[in-house]
Amino acid sequence: MNANKEFRIIEDFYDATESDHIYRLLLQEQNWPDNSYSVAGRLFELPRLQTWHADPGISYSYSNNLLQTQPWTPLLADIRQKVELFLSFSFNAVLVNLYRNGQDYVGWHADNEADLGEQPYIASLTLGATRQFAFRQKKTAECGSVLLRSGTLLTMQPAFQHHWLHSIPAEPHVTQGRINLTFRKVILPQ
Repeated sequence: MNANKEFRIIEDFYDATESDHIYRLLLQEQNWPDNSYSVAGRLFELPRLQTWHADPGISYSYSNNLLQTQPWTPLLADIRQKVELFLSFSFNAVLVNLYRNGQDYVGWHADNEADLGEQPYIASLTLGATRQFAFRQKKTAECGSVLLRSGTLLTMQPAFQHHWLHSIPAEPHVTQGRINLTFRKVILPQ
């Protein structure tokens, strides 16, 4: 099984100048809360900062932690529109992650929460520092990674979430920040 068939990389979705401008705007205008989450009654601090923006009536949780929904900012709405036009797919939410430096990370996971339905299609935009996107096959533990530069759009097909885990590992030598926007379509209960 080849992970490269289940995700696609579009480099220079935003050029270097646009990427840098958008990164700086997001860094300034996002309301970055101190993030903590609860697992089995214990409180942990998230190793990155994040905000959640969605259409009215859309909520989202992972690991039984409900994220506080904020409305779309004009900048996020503009980025959403460009991504949707390019992909011919509509999203109703975005998770905005700030990796302040290489110490911030996200561990192995799949974006396969029930809220995303049986066929979750994810579009992920990287802005700021180049970071490693690692992936590991669920059954065979086959591993790989790619470097995501600023302005790169990564799309993950539904099969990717079914067959692979992915992470942004800690990279202590990275001193710059990275903002990642993961566009999602949350499925409302019938």
